[in-house]
This record gives sequence, C-alpha cells and structure tokens, in this order.
Amino acid sequence: MAENERIPETGEGGFKEAVCIDAMRIYDTCSAKDCLEDLRVILPASQTEAVNNATGVRLRDAKVLTVYLDLQPVPFDKGFYSVDMTFFFEVNLELFGPLPNGIIPLCGICIFSKKVILYGSEGSVQMFSSDKSADLPEGKGLRNLPKATVQVAEPIALSARLADQPFAGCETGCRIPECICRHFGEELDASPQRRCILVTLGVFMIVQIVRNVQMLIPAYDFCVPDKECITNTENPCDLFRRIEFPTDQFFPPDAGGCGCTG
Repeated sequence: MAENERIPETGEGGFKEAVCIDAMRIYDTCSAKDCLEDLRVILPASQTEAVNNATGVRLRDAKVLTVYLDLQPVPFDKGFYSVDMTFFFEVNLELFGPLPNGIIPLCGICIFSKKVILYGSEGSVQMFSSDKSADLPEGKGLRNLPKATVQVAEPIALSARLADQPFAGCETGCRIPECICRHFGEELDASPQRRCILVTLGVFMIVQIVRNVQMLIPAYDFCVPDKECITNTENPCDLFRRIEFPTDQFFPPDAGGCGCTG
C-alpha cells in the first residue's frame, strides 16, 4: 500500500538532491489475450508436395520471429496514435500419413496483423542531437513523435489442421521480409495453394506508447558496484564437484508432491 511506503530520510545513505533525468515515460498501455485461429502457414516451395500427400499434421511449437510496428497520428483526435503491428511467427510442425519417409518435420511462418489506438500526447518541437547525422537539410530535425513498443510472451501452440479447400494467398500488401527468407535458407511460397496448413496460436501481449521526457527525481547516491569482478581460474572438475546432483531430473515428483491442486 502507498501509505505504508517509507521514504528514506536525508543525510548519510538517504535523500541527497533532486536531479533532472531524461527518461522514457509510458503515456498509455494496453494488454491483449488473442486466440489466433486458422493462421495459414507459409512454407518453402519445396514442401508443397509433402503437404499435398499428408493425411495429418501436428503442431509442435511456435515462437515470435519479429514484430514490425508503424505509428501514425489519428486524424481529428489529437494526442492519439494508431499502432499497426505485424507479427511473424515461426511454427514447427510434423506431417504424417502415407509418406515415403514417415513423419516429416516442417518449419514455416504465420503472419498476423493487429491495430490498437493509444494516447501518446502531443509534441510540436523538433529534436536535434549530437549523436545523429548532420546531413539533414538545414532547419530540419527529428519529429518529436512518441515511440510504440510491444512485449510478446512465447505463443501457445494450440492446434493445426490440413485444409483441402483452395486457400487464398497472402493478403494484399503483405510482404515477407528478406531477412525472414534468409532465416529459412530459401524463398517462402505465399501464393494460393490447393492445400495448406492452418494453425491456432494463443498470444499474450502488452502494447505501450512512450515519450522522451525530462523528470525530476530524488537522488540518493551513485550506483557504485559493491562487489569485485573475479576471474575464474579454478579447475573445471573442482567447479563441477560443487554442483548438487540433479535428483529431480531423474526422479520427477508425483502428483502429490508437485504442488498441484486438482
């Protein structure tokens, strides 16, 4: 509780002075819990035949490769901004059925777009800095726009299925960045397919709009390290002997000892 918080007194080890710092202040934030149903998996062209011959598919896991963000002011609503986010998920799957090589592992991407509107205040000044390029035209600085950030937890891999009906290609304006294609080592085929894989992912995220501001805060002391850097020159076996035996990895707890309630 705020009323129980204690502010250190002035003097040795306590409040010394008020200092002005340049910091990123959060002006607005929101959280989202999205169940992304039937996202099409875009695969390398070399995997098309395997998908056409498979009878089933299993989704093993998923992760976020990257998120592209675009921030634009909302017309006629001063201080508000639309945050357009494009998520690129990497998904690992297994195809099975009457395939010549048995189970075939696959890796592809899913694309998901989301827009939120948040408050970011207004700033009409231009920003100049000594660590930025001086090649800008005279009198032109950086626009004082806020910054959008998104934090995403590891996606939850929920399900996958094969879709036999014709499925459209990538949406209009959708482009797979070259860096993602390089990650897979070959071109990804986003064109319409006779058969495709659809997956469902669970995603948790927090979106924020932050702005550079000057704030007055209490200062107590400098952050002086309180321990010495030590170079480890010990014998590796001596270091290993101090590690406790990982009993839990060999004898997993039963239902009564895992702390679970059912």
